[in-house]
Amino acid sequence: MADSESDKKSCEDVLKMLQDLNKDLEQMLEQMEKISVKATCMAYDMVAARSNPAMAEKARRLNEAFQKCLEEVEKNWKETVEEAKLAP
Repeated sequence: MADSESDKKSCEDVLKMLQDLNKDLEQMLEQMEKISVKATCMAYDMVAARSNPAMAEKARRLNEAFQKCLEEVEKNWKETVEEAKLAP
């Protein structure tokens, strides 16, 4: 009697483990699908950028403008922090 109960519990444990494994595999598959879509978009963007030199130049200028803006924000933030430290 005790053996049949332990066998039943063991079987239930295995089923639960398999269900959990199936759920984990489904989640991993979804993540891989999302990564695949992102990689495809990146590849498309690279082809578009290489086939259109003007687009690459615009992206470079945009990146430079962003870097300048970031530097200015950091500078202003540091000045604000220093002013706050000096204020009573």
